[in-house]
Amino acid sequence: MTKSGNQMALALLAHVTGAHPSSWMASARTTNPSNDVDYFADMAALAEAGRFDLFFLADTPAARTENLDAWSRYPMYMNILEPVTLLTALAGRTRHIGLGGTASTSFHEPYNLARLFGSLDHISKGRAAWNVVTSSNDYAARNFGLHAMPPHARRYDRAREFVDVVKALWDTYDDDAIVFDRENGVYFDPARFHPLDHDGEFIKLHGALNLARSPQGRPVIIQAGSSEAGKELAAETAEVVFTSHETLAAAQAFYRDLKGRMAKFGRTPDQLKILAGLSPTVAESKAAAEARHQALQDMIHPTVGYQRIGMDLEADLSDLDPDQPIPLDRIPKSANLSTVYFEQIVRLIRDERLTPRQLWQRYERGNAPARGTATEIADRMEEWFTQGACDGFMLTFPVLPAGLADFVAEVVPALQGRGLLRREYEGETLRDHLGLNRPASRYAAPAVRPAGVAR
Repeated sequence: MTKSGNQMALALLAHVTGAHPSSWMASARTTNPSNDVDYFADMAALAEAGRFDLFFLADTPAARTENLDAWSRYPMYMNILEPVTLLTALAGRTRHIGLGGTASTSFHEPYNLARLFGSLDHISKGRAAWNVVTSSNDYAARNFGLHAMPPHARRYDRAREFVDVVKALWDTYDDDAIVFDRENGVYFDPARFHPLDHDGEFIKLHGALNLARSPQGRPVIIQAGSSEAGKELAAETAEVVFTSHETLAAAQAFYRDLKGRMAKFGRTPDQLKILAGLSPTVAESKAAAEARHQALQDMIHPTVGYQRIGMDLEADLSDLDPDQPIPLDRIPKSANLSTVYFEQIVRLIRDERLTPRQLWQRYERGNAPARGTATEIADRMEEWFTQGACDGFMLTFPVLPAGLADFVAEVVPALQGRGLLRREYEGETLRDHLGLNRPASRYAAPAVRPAGVAR
């Protein structure tokens, strides 16, 4: 499958100082920026200058409470602002870029989530996106009164029902329901107001969202699961999918698989944008980029190395010699948390018989690396985009904001020169940027076609 005549989408995964576990030590910032809204506003403005489609915040509703020696050296999610709150602040500091955040179907109620993201869509004038996750760590489970996360399949069963309820709540008011008719004293038309009565397996709700239908009709729906359950949920509900593959062939196979599932849900492939994970390091040469990467790798403390691979393998390997091959019998039979990360680690262990040290030096946690000159990185992106591996990229930079600044200064002009990336924003909403239609309300009357026009 080869694409032509369109432009790639770009999203920034805005980790505080970068995706690399040593980024907080390598950043030019000498003080902690995690709670500084001005810092994030500057980063969002930089991505907007690069004509990115989306500024995205990942999240988990929990701090780690065990193995604190490792987490104190690798403070992932240990000190972060709540995403919707931060994105709402950024809405007033940006004009065009989409604003997306993660919120869990396991630990929110549909009404609260519908109201939060619906409000963000109004405040940003149509730039909101919700990343649908089921959550995958037991720290979050214990925050909400559970001993452990429910089984993977059950989490996705709840997520499917949850998304449908949220979308129904976003359709409470028809687009033209708020009539604001002062002459007749009528604020909204009751005939165009639709309470929801839902009695499902996981969710029971009778009520209505106290918020007008938003500029995009509803926020853009993002999903990132790569398991069978995750792909089915994405084919049914998602409009953007984040994915990660190490090779072009694997990415192409995923692209065909996921888009091929959409027809059974009455959807067409153009209703879904698949963004491949990519971690670029731009330098004057490939050797210089590799040296920059290795300097970061050399900063990984062994405690952090064991923690990173153990977290995604769902197994504690810290008793193993760091320089002896990992025994195959230490690999769990399956994952209950993140399937895609688990499978990447297992493949590295089985295929290459790596030691723990080699594994934590090699493992990129879902981010395909691209290290080299601006031309080399643009070549890589063009190949994947034009050869049916993705509709664009979710970019995770090892160190922020420096990595993003290099990319915007050097790679963005290269992509624009090839006609692969917009030079100016042409629409107002995130849906406009992504080429996604504004969805009609589920209560809207179907369009009336003239006699003789085929459906």
